[in-house]
Amino acid sequence: MKTSMRTTYCGIPRIENAGETMTVCGWVQRQRDLGQLIFIDLRDRTGILQLAFDENTDREAFDTAFSCRAEYVLQAEGVLRERSSKNMDIPTGEVELAVTKLKVLCKSETPPFEIAENSDVNDTLRLKYRYLDLRRPDMQRAIMMRHRVTKIARDYFNEQGFLEIETPMLTKSTPEGARDYLVPSRVHQGKFYALPQSPQQYKQLLMLSGFDRYMQIVRCFRDEDLRADRQPEFTQIDLEMSFVDEEDVMTVQEGFIKRVFKEVLDVDVETPFLRLPFSEAMERFGSDKPDMRFGMELKNISDIVGKSEIPFFKAPVEAGGSVRCICVPEGADKFARKQIDKLVDYVKTYRAGGLAWMKLTNEGVSSSFAKFSTDEINSEIAACAGANTGDLILIVGDAKDEIVFAALGALRCEIAKNLGILKKDDYKFLWVTEFPMFEFSEEENRYVAMHHPFTAPLDEDVDKLAEDKAKCRAKAYDIVLNGIELGGGSIRINRPEMQETMFKALGFSAEDANERFGHLINAFKYGAPPHGGLAYGLDRLVMLMAGQDSIRDVIAFPKVQNASEPMTACPDVVDDKQLLELGIAVSVSDKEQ
Repeated sequence: MKTSMRTTYCGIPRIENAGETMTVCGWVQRQRDLGQLIFIDLRDRTGILQLAFDENTDREAFDTAFSCRAEYVLQAEGVLRERSSKNMDIPTGEVELAVTKLKVLCKSETPPFEIAENSDVNDTLRLKYRYLDLRRPDMQRAIMMRHRVTKIARDYFNEQGFLEIETPMLTKSTPEGARDYLVPSRVHQGKFYALPQSPQQYKQLLMLSGFDRYMQIVRCFRDEDLRADRQPEFTQIDLEMSFVDEEDVMTVQEGFIKRVFKEVLDVDVETPFLRLPFSEAMERFGSDKPDMRFGMELKNISDIVGKSEIPFFKAPVEAGGSVRCICVPEGADKFARKQIDKLVDYVKTYRAGGLAWMKLTNEGVSSSFAKFSTDEINSEIAACAGANTGDLILIVGDAKDEIVFAALGALRCEIAKNLGILKKDDYKFLWVTEFPMFEFSEEENRYVAMHHPFTAPLDEDVDKLAEDKAKCRAKAYDIVLNGIELGGGSIRINRPEMQETMFKALGFSAEDANERFGHLINAFKYGAPPHGGLAYGLDRLVMLMAGQDSIRDVIAFPKVQNASEPMTACPDVVDDKQLLELGIAVSVSDKEQ
């Protein structure tokens, strides 16, 4: 804290320090010239301290204060005193520094936007001048919170016997999942490294090496489309443990979450967390990462409407799909027809063919399918939905359950957001368990691993690896907070014959498996302990703890939607000499883009 240029930070002094001589450094938040009196709010990462200049101030210091403008960098020496007009909105609001010496360390041009708390500035402009955006107090708090979370993670997992071990950044590409970022080799021309999407294979090899418990705060890379909670480069709290089952892993993680929320936010998180099997999560909430802060659970009304003559309900049921609904409490008056029409358009973005509705009012039942329905069917739907007078029932049907789940699962969250019932400081954790082992890829026309090919199946589902992939469940688990996946993991396959069976189930020939994962297959021949782990998305965890809506607000220098960085204008072209050394040719059209 104390250096040759300052004795304390701006946000530290309090009334009990009055009378002390001190030196502070920082940026001018604002300067107020009242003629014979000048005030400067000086800002650093800890807060703001008012500097005072009056008739007793040295003339040179007073004139220097008069010349100061926003974002000038200053060094101020003086005596701390009690303010005559206090500002109890800031921690230092009872005191001010009566300046005796003032030095301008660096002048500043007028910044392109005001450096202020929660400034309403265009995102493009903020990211172009990110170094200025990061001066804002709310941004600095988020980045400092990130530091505290990583510090607590290291301390906690060290106490739990974990060793922090670094794994390589230049790895082998194993195309299975998201696209890799590739790095050309100069020495081995025509060959490429891949930046790691995860240290998955290396941390498993560390378990085979006998290190027992591994952790790493690691950068990972995925060449995929961006969303609010995704970046092409991101940070994981990566973990692996030997001689454990699912409960062992989850218990250790709950301890970490409990500690980090208490120490950073002073929030007492209740443990153990709710465990919810994947199938139940989908049936009740239409999502494998359900937001548990509110109800509006999905209800299956297929048996009720499948026997009706309502064509857009009957057809999905006959095609082997389902019709499901959610009930919006007191929604009949809150959602007019125009608003419901917007919800219809919303579910169509999830490939739903439409959205039916039914209102229960004091005047009776009204619905979008009234001419096809009967009082009996309306009553059965209302009863199944748990609806009362004043409620709104929203219904989606489709021949594919996954479309019904996706549409209604997203719709319940959209409605909760529209109703303003979601509180950012209401933290609802749960584990989603027993994920499907496989999911069918229409693009590849085959089953692919839902997580990765090293995940172990549930013991009772081992026979389904070959016989019934669609019903095979995995020893996999995700930790979810308020509708966002914080992290995921699994118990790994540790026996060579089981790993071979898994590769066959994925359609890999022995040659393909050996080419992609031969190093791991060979390692497993020498005794692999039962092991499992998990990786948290650090960016997402801090985003939720900081009450932000995007991980960009908790990353110092993030990328934008097209994976570029406006501040440094990367990615960019490189010199022809560099390309020649790598043996790479780039067409002119590529350079011009």
